[in-house]
Amino acid sequence: MLGLVGKFEVRLENVVVDDGELVAAARGGEPAALGLLLERHRAAMRAVAVSLLGWGPDAEDAVQDAMLVAVRRIGDLRDPAAAGPWLRAVTRNECRARLRRHREVGWGDLDALPARSASPEQTIEENALRDWVWSAIDSLSEPLQVAVLLRYFTEAHSYEQIAAACDVPVGTVRSRLHEARRRLTGRLLAERPAADSAAWAARRRREAEDLLAAAPRGGFRRALAALAVPDLRLIGPQGQEAYGHDLLVHIMESDLRAGVSQRLTAVTAGRRVTILECDLHSPPGDPGHCPPGVLWLMRMSGSGIEQIRLFHPQPHTEPA
Repeated sequence: MLGLVGKFEVRLENVVVDDGELVAAARGGEPAALGLLLERHRAAMRAVAVSLLGWGPDAEDAVQDAMLVAVRRIGDLRDPAAAGPWLRAVTRNECRARLRRHREVGWGDLDALPARSASPEQTIEENALRDWVWSAIDSLSEPLQVAVLLRYFTEAHSYEQIAAACDVPVGTVRSRLHEARRRLTGRLLAERPAADSAAWAARRRREAEDLLAAAPRGGFRRALAALAVPDLRLIGPQGQEAYGHDLLVHIMESDLRAGVSQRLTAVTAGRRVTILECDLHSPPGDPGHCPPGVLWLMRMSGSGIEQIRLFHPQPHTEPA
């Protein structure tokens, strides 16, 4: 690896760096290496996409999605020298996902890759490129960032669920994701951020755990006041809207009195957006009391949580 970074930076015409070296450097957190690898195989990836989807924006989106998969899953590549076939396989799977219109899939629908039990967020946290990825996501505008986080890091990843969570048409979701992919694939190939994403993501998780744990002990209002601005904007699951802390405290305390329990299952944290995913468990005597889960879509600022939108990814169905 001695002198390899210099090869990437100056791009000497007489230096030939093979795919294996580029993969090794990318796994070590060198963004220029991954950038060169993707540029080297971009034409072949586009050819695969065009052969399956035809000319048009869908093919370009599939290539961009495949590049984002490569950023996230470069550590899973078994044979670094086979990066070209692997990238084409990733692209092929992205195209197949688009052709299976009855299924909404995210980055994980890759039958060419080994199965992983870890979530996408956990995978990134274990990868040397995690700060690069999170910094690029955080550079997006809030609407684009929310769409990306929901699509690729939560269970509420279908276009319809994202549209409902953001209260926008499905077409708007598609255009936001298209623009986000375009910006990410540009920035991810060009920049390297400060290494602090893991620290603030862990902080947001601790805050969420403490907030929910305070509720059964009667301390939810106090815990919320420590995290949220006084004029917090709350948008409830039925679209009800209020400012301040009272409505959220009322919802939480009402659920507790009814015997509902809430378990935090995932936290996706950007600097300006944090998404909590929770399982909801109805009381034994009333199994249809609430939907199976709730998503907290939170907008953050330097002063604390400014807005919370509560959203049920799965509809509430009454027991037969």
